[in-house]
Amino acid sequence: MKSWVCLLVCVLMSFCVQAGGDATAPPAGAPAPEFAGIAQWLNSPPLSMASLRGKVVLIDFWAYSCINCIRALPHVEHLYQAYKDKGLVVVGVHTPEFDFEADPANVQAAIQRLGITYPVAMDSHAGTWNAWHNQFWPAEYLVDRGGRLVGHHYGEGAYDLMENAVRALLDLGPLPAGGVATGNAPAAGDTPELHLGRATQSGLDAAEASDGGNGMHRFHASGGPAANHYALEGRWEITDEYARLAGSEGDIRLRFKAAKVYVVASAVQPVTLQLTVDGKAQPAVTVQGSRLYTLYDSAADGEHVLLVHVPQKGVQVYSFTFG
Repeated sequence: MKSWVCLLVCVLMSFCVQAGGDATAPPAGAPAPEFAGIAQWLNSPPLSMASLRGKVVLIDFWAYSCINCIRALPHVEHLYQAYKDKGLVVVGVHTPEFDFEADPANVQAAIQRLGITYPVAMDSHAGTWNAWHNQFWPAEYLVDRGGRLVGHHYGEGAYDLMENAVRALLDLGPLPAGGVATGNAPAAGDTPELHLGRATQSGLDAAEASDGGNGMHRFHASGGPAANHYALEGRWEITDEYARLAGSEGDIRLRFKAAKVYVVASAVQPVTLQLTVDGKAQPAVTVQGSRLYTLYDSAADGEHVLLVHVPQKGVQVYSFTFG
Protein backbone atom coordinates (compact mmCIF):
# COMPACT_ATOMS: atom_id res chain seq x y z
CA MET A 1 0.00 0.00 0.00
CA LYS A 2 1.30 3.47 -0.87
CA SER A 3 2.87 5.19 2.16
CA TRP A 4 0.71 8.31 1.93
CA VAL A 5 -2.41 6.15 2.19
CA CYS A 6 -1.21 4.73 5.49
CA LEU A 7 -1.66 8.16 7.06
CA LEU A 8 -5.39 7.45 7.12
CA VAL A 9 -4.93 4.61 9.57
CA CYS A 10 -4.39 7.21 12.29
CA VAL A 11 -7.56 7.90 14.30
CA LEU A 12 -8.47 11.61 14.12
CA MET A 13 -11.30 12.57 16.49
CA SER A 14 -11.68 16.35 16.17
CA PHE A 15 -15.15 17.86 15.92
CA CYS A 16 -17.35 14.78 16.19
CA VAL A 17 -20.18 13.71 18.47
CA GLN A 18 -19.32 10.76 20.72
CA ALA A 19 -22.08 8.36 21.68
CA GLY A 20 -20.29 7.19 24.82
CA GLY A 21 -17.75 4.49 25.57
CA ASP A 22 -14.45 3.83 23.86
CA ALA A 23 -13.90 3.55 20.13
CA THR A 24 -12.82 0.02 19.31
CA ALA A 25 -12.96 -0.06 15.51
CA PRO A 26 -11.68 -3.17 13.76
CA PRO A 27 -7.94 -2.76 13.05
CA ALA A 28 -6.58 -2.02 9.59
CA GLY A 29 -6.43 -5.24 7.59
CA ALA A 30 -9.35 -6.86 9.41
CA PRO A 31 -12.38 -8.03 7.40
CA ALA A 32 -15.04 -5.33 7.27
CA PRO A 33 -18.12 -6.28 9.35
CA GLU A 34 -21.35 -7.03 7.52
CA PHE A 35 -24.37 -4.70 7.61
CA ALA A 36 -26.65 -5.83 10.46
CA GLY A 37 -30.21 -5.03 11.44
CA ILE A 38 -30.87 -2.58 8.61
CA ALA A 39 -34.54 -1.52 8.79
CA GLN A 40 -34.72 -0.05 5.29
CA TRP A 41 -32.54 0.95 2.34
CA LEU A 42 -33.00 4.34 0.69
CA ASN A 43 -31.61 5.38 -2.72
CA SER A 44 -30.67 1.73 -3.32
CA PRO A 45 -31.79 -1.90 -3.18
CA PRO A 46 -30.34 -3.81 -0.20
CA LEU A 47 -26.56 -4.17 -0.25
CA SER A 48 -24.12 -6.43 1.60
CA MET A 49 -20.41 -6.20 2.19
CA ALA A 50 -20.06 -9.65 0.61
CA SER A 51 -21.76 -8.46 -2.60
CA LEU A 52 -19.48 -5.41 -2.72
CA ARG A 53 -16.25 -7.42 -2.97
CA GLY A 54 -14.23 -6.04 -5.87
CA LYS A 55 -15.34 -2.49 -5.08
CA VAL A 56 -13.74 0.14 -2.87
CA VAL A 57 -16.32 0.95 -0.18
CA LEU A 58 -16.67 4.05 1.99
CA ILE A 59 -18.98 3.63 5.00
CA ASP A 60 -20.20 6.90 6.52
CA PHE A 61 -22.04 6.76 9.88
CA TRP A 62 -24.25 9.83 10.27
CA ALA A 63 -27.47 11.20 11.77
CA TYR A 64 -29.48 13.88 10.02
CA SER A 65 -29.73 16.31 12.94
CA CYS A 66 -25.97 16.18 13.69
CA ILE A 67 -24.34 19.45 12.57
CA ASN A 68 -20.91 17.78 12.29
CA CYS A 69 -22.43 15.21 9.94
CA ILE A 70 -24.22 17.89 7.91
CA ARG A 71 -20.99 19.84 7.42
CA ALA A 72 -19.17 16.68 6.30
CA LEU A 73 -21.90 15.46 3.91
CA PRO A 74 -20.85 17.59 0.90
CA HIS A 75 -17.44 15.88 1.07
CA VAL A 76 -19.08 12.43 1.11
CA GLU A 77 -21.35 13.36 -1.81
CA HIS A 78 -18.34 14.72 -3.69
CA LEU A 79 -16.49 11.43 -3.33
CA TYR A 80 -19.53 9.51 -4.56
CA GLN A 81 -20.05 11.71 -7.61
CA ALA A 82 -16.35 11.83 -8.48
CA TYR A 83 -15.54 8.11 -8.13
CA LYS A 84 -18.77 6.08 -8.42
CA ASP A 85 -17.92 5.26 -12.03
CA LYS A 86 -14.34 4.33 -11.13
CA GLY A 87 -15.11 1.59 -8.62
CA LEU A 88 -16.18 3.39 -5.40
CA VAL A 89 -19.37 2.56 -3.51
CA VAL A 90 -20.48 4.96 -0.77
CA VAL A 91 -22.96 3.79 1.88
CA GLY A 92 -24.37 6.23 4.42
CA VAL A 93 -25.33 4.28 7.55
CA HIS A 94 -27.94 6.42 9.30
CA THR A 95 -27.88 5.56 13.01
CA PRO A 96 -30.25 7.81 15.01
CA GLU A 97 -29.10 9.85 17.97
CA PHE A 98 -32.71 10.78 18.83
CA ASP A 99 -35.90 8.71 18.48
CA PHE A 100 -37.38 10.92 15.74
CA GLU A 101 -34.38 10.11 13.52
CA ALA A 102 -35.62 6.50 13.26
CA ASP A 103 -38.72 7.62 11.31
CA PRO A 104 -38.23 6.67 7.63
CA ALA A 105 -40.24 9.69 6.46
CA ASN A 106 -37.96 12.04 8.41
CA VAL A 107 -34.82 10.41 7.01
CA GLN A 108 -36.17 10.45 3.45
CA ALA A 109 -37.03 14.16 3.78
CA ALA A 110 -33.52 14.85 5.11
CA ILE A 111 -31.92 12.96 2.22
CA GLN A 112 -33.83 15.09 -0.25
CA ARG A 113 -33.19 18.33 1.65
CA LEU A 114 -29.45 17.63 1.94
CA GLY A 115 -29.03 16.42 -1.64
CA ILE A 116 -27.77 12.91 -0.81
CA THR A 117 -27.77 10.61 -3.84
CA TYR A 118 -25.72 7.62 -2.61
CA PRO A 119 -27.24 4.56 -0.86
CA VAL A 120 -28.42 5.07 2.72
CA ALA A 121 -28.97 2.20 5.16
CA MET A 122 -31.39 2.95 8.02
CA ASP A 123 -29.64 1.48 11.05
CA SER A 124 -32.58 2.33 13.32
CA HIS A 125 -31.62 -0.06 16.14
CA ALA A 126 -27.84 0.42 15.85
CA GLY A 127 -27.18 -3.13 14.64
CA THR A 128 -24.53 -2.06 12.14
CA TRP A 129 -23.20 0.62 14.51
CA ASN A 130 -22.57 -2.10 17.09
CA ALA A 131 -21.16 -4.56 14.55
CA TRP A 132 -18.55 -1.96 13.59
CA HIS A 133 -17.98 -0.97 17.26
CA ASN A 134 -18.58 2.63 16.24
CA GLN A 135 -18.95 5.44 18.80
CA PHE A 136 -19.02 8.63 16.75
CA TRP A 137 -21.07 10.79 14.40
CA PRO A 138 -19.75 11.28 11.77
CA ALA A 139 -17.40 8.35 11.26
CA GLU A 140 -15.93 7.14 7.97
CA TYR A 141 -14.48 3.68 7.33
CA LEU A 142 -12.66 2.82 4.10
CA VAL A 143 -12.67 -0.75 2.79
CA ASP A 144 -10.50 -2.11 -0.04
CA ARG A 145 -11.56 -4.32 -2.96
CA GLY A 146 -10.83 -7.44 -0.92
CA GLY A 147 -13.26 -6.43 1.83
CA ARG A 148 -10.52 -5.42 4.32
CA LEU A 149 -10.59 -2.29 6.43
CA VAL A 150 -7.93 0.22 5.34
CA GLY A 151 -8.52 2.96 7.94
CA HIS A 152 -11.05 5.25 9.53
CA HIS A 153 -11.61 8.89 10.38
CA TYR A 154 -13.83 10.35 13.10
CA GLY A 155 -15.39 13.80 12.76
CA GLU A 156 -14.94 16.61 10.28
CA GLY A 157 -11.83 17.47 8.30
CA ALA A 158 -8.94 15.45 6.83
CA TYR A 159 -10.84 15.45 3.54
CA ASP A 160 -7.64 15.41 1.50
CA LEU A 161 -6.39 12.30 3.34
CA MET A 162 -9.64 10.45 2.72
CA GLU A 163 -9.85 11.40 -0.95
CA ASN A 164 -6.22 10.48 -1.56
CA ALA A 165 -6.79 7.13 0.15
CA VAL A 166 -9.80 6.50 -2.09
CA ARG A 167 -7.78 7.45 -5.15
CA ALA A 168 -4.92 5.15 -4.17
CA LEU A 169 -7.24 2.18 -3.75
CA LEU A 170 -8.68 2.97 -7.18
CA ASP A 171 -5.16 3.15 -8.66
CA LEU A 172 -5.45 6.87 -9.36
CA GLY A 173 -2.76 9.46 -8.65
CA PRO A 174 -2.82 11.75 -5.60
CA LEU A 175 -4.63 15.07 -5.64
CA PRO A 176 -2.70 18.28 -6.29
CA ALA A 177 -1.58 19.99 -3.07
CA GLY A 178 -4.37 22.14 -1.63
CA GLY A 179 -6.97 20.51 -3.85
CA VAL A 180 -9.57 19.75 -1.15
CA ALA A 181 -11.45 22.25 1.00
CA THR A 182 -11.08 21.75 4.74
CA GLY A 183 -14.69 22.63 5.61
CA ASN A 184 -16.13 24.88 8.29
CA ALA A 185 -15.07 23.32 11.58
CA PRO A 186 -15.62 24.99 14.96
CA ALA A 187 -12.93 27.28 16.34
CA ALA A 188 -10.79 26.27 19.30
CA GLY A 189 -12.53 26.86 22.62
CA ASP A 190 -16.04 27.00 21.18
CA THR A 191 -18.90 25.88 23.40
CA PRO A 192 -19.34 22.08 23.29
CA GLU A 193 -22.64 20.42 22.44
CA LEU A 194 -25.26 20.88 25.17
CA HIS A 195 -28.05 18.35 25.75
CA LEU A 196 -31.36 19.15 27.45
CA GLY A 197 -32.62 15.59 28.00
CA ARG A 198 -31.80 14.16 31.42
CA ALA A 199 -30.13 11.02 30.00
CA THR A 200 -27.21 13.06 28.60
CA GLN A 201 -27.94 16.46 30.14
CA SER A 202 -25.08 18.94 30.09
CA GLY A 203 -24.74 22.67 30.70
CA LEU A 204 -27.94 23.31 32.67
CA ASP A 205 -27.47 26.31 34.97
CA ALA A 206 -30.71 27.22 36.74
CA ALA A 207 -32.53 27.20 40.06
CA GLU A 208 -35.66 25.05 39.95
CA ALA A 209 -38.67 24.05 41.99
CA SER A 210 -40.08 20.61 41.19
CA ASP A 211 -43.76 20.39 40.32
CA GLY A 212 -43.97 16.68 41.04
CA GLY A 213 -44.00 13.60 38.84
CA ASN A 214 -43.48 13.05 35.12
CA GLY A 215 -40.36 15.19 35.01
CA MET A 216 -42.23 18.48 35.45
CA HIS A 217 -40.16 21.36 36.81
CA ARG A 218 -40.72 25.06 37.24
CA PHE A 219 -37.45 26.84 36.54
CA HIS A 220 -36.49 30.27 37.87
CA ALA A 221 -33.24 31.48 36.36
CA SER A 222 -31.28 33.64 38.79
CA GLY A 223 -29.09 35.97 36.77
CA GLY A 224 -27.30 35.02 33.58
CA PRO A 225 -25.99 31.49 33.02
CA ALA A 226 -22.31 30.69 33.36
CA ALA A 227 -20.13 30.42 30.26
CA ASN A 228 -21.03 27.40 28.10
CA HIS A 229 -24.26 26.89 30.06
CA TYR A 230 -27.97 27.50 29.51
CA ALA A 231 -30.78 28.43 31.91
CA LEU A 232 -34.47 27.59 31.61
CA GLU A 233 -37.31 29.87 32.68
CA GLY A 234 -40.89 28.68 33.11
CA ARG A 235 -42.50 25.28 33.41
CA TRP A 236 -40.75 22.50 31.47
CA GLU A 237 -41.04 18.74 31.28
CA ILE A 238 -37.61 17.08 31.21
CA THR A 239 -37.55 13.65 29.53
CA ASP A 240 -34.58 11.42 28.74
CA GLU A 241 -34.15 13.04 25.30
CA TYR A 242 -35.57 16.57 25.44
CA ALA A 243 -37.02 19.47 27.38
CA ARG A 244 -40.65 20.26 26.43
CA LEU A 245 -42.34 23.54 27.30
CA ALA A 246 -45.30 22.69 29.54
CA GLY A 247 -46.34 26.22 30.48
CA SER A 248 -47.94 28.87 28.30
CA GLU A 249 -44.54 30.41 27.50
CA GLY A 250 -40.92 30.04 28.52
CA ASP A 251 -37.33 31.10 27.89
CA ILE A 252 -33.95 29.54 27.31
CA ARG A 253 -30.96 31.76 27.98
CA LEU A 254 -27.65 30.53 26.59
CA ARG A 255 -24.14 31.90 27.13
CA PHE A 256 -21.88 30.60 24.36
CA LYS A 257 -18.68 31.12 22.41
CA ALA A 258 -19.04 30.44 18.68
CA ALA A 259 -19.90 32.05 15.36
CA LYS A 260 -23.00 29.93 14.84
CA VAL A 261 -25.67 28.34 17.05
CA TYR A 262 -27.90 25.42 16.06
CA VAL A 263 -30.73 23.72 17.90
CA VAL A 264 -32.24 20.28 17.43
CA ALA A 265 -35.94 20.82 18.02
CA SER A 266 -39.33 19.35 17.16
CA ALA A 267 -42.90 20.62 16.84
CA VAL A 268 -45.98 19.19 15.13
CA GLN A 269 -47.66 22.54 14.65
CA PRO A 270 -45.47 25.55 13.75
CA VAL A 271 -44.07 27.50 16.71
CA THR A 272 -42.08 30.67 16.02
CA LEU A 273 -39.14 31.24 18.37
CA GLN A 274 -38.29 34.86 19.17
CA LEU A 275 -34.54 35.45 19.44
CA THR A 276 -32.18 38.10 20.77
CA VAL A 277 -28.38 38.04 20.95
CA ASP A 278 -26.80 40.39 23.49
CA GLY A 279 -30.17 42.15 23.67
CA LYS A 280 -30.43 42.72 19.91
CA ALA A 281 -33.36 41.22 18.04
CA GLN A 282 -32.54 38.45 15.53
CA PRO A 283 -34.65 36.93 12.74
CA ALA A 284 -37.33 34.66 14.22
CA VAL A 285 -37.09 30.91 13.57
CA THR A 286 -40.17 28.73 13.06
CA VAL A 287 -39.94 25.15 14.29
CA GLN A 288 -42.10 22.61 12.49
CA GLY A 289 -40.98 19.03 12.12
CA SER A 290 -38.03 17.34 13.81
CA ARG A 291 -34.59 18.49 12.67
CA LEU A 292 -31.69 20.90 13.12
CA TYR A 293 -32.43 24.66 12.96
CA THR A 294 -30.01 27.59 12.73
CA LEU A 295 -30.57 30.17 15.48
CA TYR A 296 -27.56 32.44 14.98
CA ASP A 297 -25.20 32.79 12.03
CA SER A 298 -22.24 35.16 12.20
CA ALA A 299 -18.98 35.44 10.30
CA ALA A 300 -17.01 36.11 13.50
CA ASP A 301 -16.40 33.83 16.46
CA GLY A 302 -17.22 35.43 19.81
CA GLU A 303 -18.84 35.22 23.24
CA HIS A 304 -22.54 36.10 23.39
CA VAL A 305 -25.79 35.55 25.27
CA LEU A 306 -28.69 34.15 23.26
CA LEU A 307 -32.26 34.46 24.56
CA VAL A 308 -34.78 32.07 23.02
CA HIS A 309 -38.38 32.97 23.85
CA VAL A 310 -40.84 30.12 23.28
CA PRO A 311 -44.30 31.75 23.06
CA GLN A 312 -46.49 28.62 23.27
CA LYS A 313 -46.56 24.91 24.08
CA GLY A 314 -45.61 22.29 21.54
CA VAL A 315 -41.83 22.61 21.21
CA GLN A 316 -39.36 19.91 22.25
CA VAL A 317 -35.73 21.03 22.51
CA TYR A 318 -33.07 18.30 22.33
CA SER A 319 -29.66 19.96 22.05
CA PHE A 320 -27.62 23.01 21.10
CA THR A 321 -24.56 22.71 18.86
CA PHE A 322 -22.07 25.33 17.73
CA GLY A 323 -19.80 26.15 14.85
